[in-house]
Amino acid sequence: MLEWITNTINNMGYWGIALLMFVENLFPPIPSELIMPLAGFTARATPEKLNVMGVFFAGLLGSVLGAIVWYYPGKFLGEKRLQAWAVKYGKWLTISSKDITKAKRWFDQQGSKAVFIGRLVPGIRTLISVPAGISNMHLLPFLIYSTLGSAVWVGLLTYSGYVLGSQYKLVDEYLAPVSKIVLAVLILAFVIWMMKRKRKNRRK
Repeated sequence: MLEWITNTINNMGYWGIALLMFVENLFPPIPSELIMPLAGFTARATPEKLNVMGVFFAGLLGSVLGAIVWYYPGKFLGEKRLQAWAVKYGKWLTISSKDITKAKRWFDQQGSKAVFIGRLVPGIRTLISVPAGISNMHLLPFLIYSTLGSAVWVGLLTYSGYVLGSQYKLVDEYLAPVSKIVLAVLILAFVIWMMKRKRKNRRK
């Protein structure tokens, strides 16, 4: 996969970066934690070929376009149809019906800000567009929150790769455990919220 990502960036430049980040949003196993640091490193190593700001905006464009692709199925198909689709075809994208349900519940808990936060969390950043569409969140605020969240994420990864240089692979190594911790904290917070909600309902 690394060789494919490297060749795409070297051969296609900014369009290759945008394409990779677009595909990363559609196919979660492709890691943005590797794409953007590598692009940042490439900008540092070959400034005559790539500019770091151009790399950032290319990654941001691909990320936001990928988020929109997941928004519309949620908006037009609804939760039940998407769950049925995930049961049949989700394995090819490593997405299950449970993932869609979890993302929807988390969106209901956090509201519109879930889109911004979700774009910063691996494992959620791809799926957070689905409940936004299911909940009929207006496109404009969805785009604003998605762009802001993606800008922070893409900017962090690009800058990390630019600073680390040839050691850009360390970004993925360091972020992997941190991402798992963040995801675990979010899940724990959701469970606590659900328990409190059930207790309140029982009291009523």
